Amino acid sequence: MATPFPLSLLTMITCFVSASLQQRDPVQNFCRRFGHQTTVIDNNLYIDGGLINWNPISTYEQNYSNTWLLYQSLAHNGASGMPQLRANLSKNASVPSVSGGALWGDDVNKRFYLFGGEYHGDTPPAPFSLYAYDALNDWWDDLGPVSGSSSGGSVINPVSYGAGVGISELGLGFYYGGWLSNDSVAGWEGAPVATTGLVKFDMDQGTWTNNSGPDSVRRAGGSMDYIPASDGGMLVYFGGARDPQGNGSTVGQPMDEIFIHDIYTGQWYTQKTSGTTPQMRQRFCSGVTWADDQSSYNIYIYGGAGMPPDTAGYDDVYILTIPTFTWIKLYPTDGNITGQYPHNSLSCNVINRSQMLIIGGTFPLSDDACDAAPQWGTHNLVLGHQDDANPWQLYSPNLTTYAVPDAVTSVVGGQRAGGATRTAPSGGFDNPDLRVLMTKTASIAARTPTRAVPGGSGSTSSSSSSGGGGTHLSRGAIAGIAVGGSVALIAALAGLCLVARRRHRFRYGAAGGGGGRGPSGPKSSAGGSSAAYPYDGPGSPAWSPTSPHSGLGSTGVGGLHTPNSYYGPPDPFARRPSNINIQQGPAELAAPVPRGGAGYEMQHHGGGVVAVGAGLAPRALRASGRSASSGGGDVTVLAHGEEQPKFDDSGRPWYPRVSRLDDGPYPPPRPLRSVSYNGESPGYSPVTQSSPISLTTTAAAAGLHEMSAEPPARGSDTGWEGGGTGSSGQTGSGRSGSRSERRETRGHTTFYNP
Repeated sequence: MATPFPLSLLTMITCFVSASLQQRDPVQNFCRRFGHQTTVIDNNLYIDGGLINWNPISTYEQNYSNTWLLYQSLAHNGASGMPQLRANLSKNASVPSVSGGALWGDDVNKRFYLFGGEYHGDTPPAPFSLYAYDALNDWWDDLGPVSGSSSGGSVINPVSYGAGVGISELGLGFYYGGWLSNDSVAGWEGAPVATTGLVKFDMDQGTWTNNSGPDSVRRAGGSMDYIPASDGGMLVYFGGARDPQGNGSTVGQPMDEIFIHDIYTGQWYTQKTSGTTPQMRQRFCSGVTWADDQSSYNIYIYGGAGMPPDTAGYDDVYILTIPTFTWIKLYPTDGNITGQYPHNSLSCNVINRSQMLIIGGTFPLSDDACDAAPQWGTHNLVLGHQDDANPWQLYSPNLTTYAVPDAVTSVVGGQRAGGATRTAPSGGFDNPDLRVLMTKTASIAARTPTRAVPGGSGSTSSSSSSGGGGTHLSRGAIAGIAVGGSVALIAALAGLCLVARRRHRFRYGAAGGGGGRGPSGPKSSAGGSSAAYPYDGPGSPAWSPTSPHSGLGSTGVGGLHTPNSYYGPPDPFARRPSNINIQQGPAELAAPVPRGGAGYEMQHHGGGVVAVGAGLAPRALRASGRSASSGGGDVTVLAHGEEQPKFDDSGRPWYPRVSRLDDGPYPPPRPLRSVSYNGESPGYSPVTQSSPISLTTTAAAAGLHEMSAEPPARGSDTGWEGGGTGSSGQTGSGRSGSRSERRETRGHTTFYNP
């Protein structure tokens, strides 16, 4: 007998929901993130693409593509002391999820553009297209194949891990250098090759140009920032790797050589620096801010992968102050070359010219710890002067001014508000034109939106939606549509169920049999990929994103001017020999994927406790664990067995709560639109919800201001409303998670593992 229609439909829906619940959740199950792109629009920091590791890493050892479009509202803090992460925005499978690309933010028209990047485990499309996300309507647009004119450069190809920056004031997106490989270019054969050109995209006109770089040298992995100097602004590029033979064999780009591009004239200049020059590096991130009177522009850099022989990378902060072009070391100040948590492939975004949020990264010296999981790998560097000398602080939504720090005024003179008295390099400018250009400040007319924007005066284009002509459907037509819709729904549910089950079997069955990482793991050159970097396991868009004017080397484009741009655990995790070799090429950076520890409780015997757990309720009794202490005896780490049963104070079993996102279940993915350049969709639905702050000062020890985040009540999760279930509609690996107890010290130890 045929199965009744309602029962059949119910079975398919049950199958679909079951498959959805098997997915991991980007908020609840976060462990590490790297190679992503970021940008800031309307006080929301968007995180797109990249690779992630789920928590616990001992169970999920592979690198997974991040198929969600995530965001953090910068108007409020979450209970962890960092902006709450949310994952309720639209992004369907037709929009690529890439690593090492760029997001060019357009705060005037409330959208950003996704350019370039590598495809993890997928074949790059041909031709490659530019995609745009509409922040007002939560909508993606396919703007069609990228093509444009060449002015001294080659055709525009999809590249990865170059240096990108979006400049909303000018309505321009730039991308310099980067890798061409079979992970980014369809049909590419042979070794990866770095590029020489500077790509420019005009956001208002939708046009492309590919200009020549400062010379004929191929470069990748550096960072580029925008400063409002000269007549129309300048791009400042530095760092990364050079590919002199054009075959993927790289050498470092000296950090004392700075390349400046004058946007108005299109000219390139080179300038030597002085001061404490950073070691050569790539895939670091940077962001820029400046004094109120623009007498000094200060570019902050963090981290990065090292060049041979210093391949472990860096955990440090430097400032390049312009126009004296002097390098200043800000962290660490204890005489060490770098800190103990080197990482790369992260993102930096400068917020309100006062703070720089550093997100994600990979850790060559650590393979089994999560990156500040309760804070989703988000760390905050205060850029201006402060009485507490420690630059690593919890995020403050109310900090909106920049006071030039003493480390800078001691070099350039002046006060915290500006007034620098030294305005030229100690050895003079390498080109006399720079002497003149650096005395000017860019005068840029306010842009007008090219579409209807709330509060704006932009031009409007005809609506692409239908139904405005008063056409009505007959009852018969409505009935036919209803029947057809039911059939289509059943077919869609059946298909999704089948795909989800096959994906689940592939990831957790076939991929685990050979002891390797399977198809989803990092590629090696032996496996047919021209990408030479083995991923370190996720840990930060170099990835260093672009801040409002951030550079890529950096990966994001934020509200300031910051490029794109994770950390490892303290000493308890044995450091590897300093001769670690991080191959220099596109794709993966060296070090195995993290393994082991589900959660760690780090006790700093001189200054408070830092607890990082992956799955215990605030009052749950810890079931078995192991401990290890650092060689110096300063840190104790307890790794709690993630697979052990957990009990509350009354001896009752405690189970992780499966909950839905705070803004409700994932919305169904909206269809991708193919539109004319200025096409748009109706409606205005910005997402601005946030979580309450619950922070209390608990102590001041060893010179550090200790902050304690009040854990939420058992069974609740910050940024999630109540219990229940929801489906993401995204590609993942199973959903579960819980909130963990944590106390943190506002020092650099909390930067890695708060």
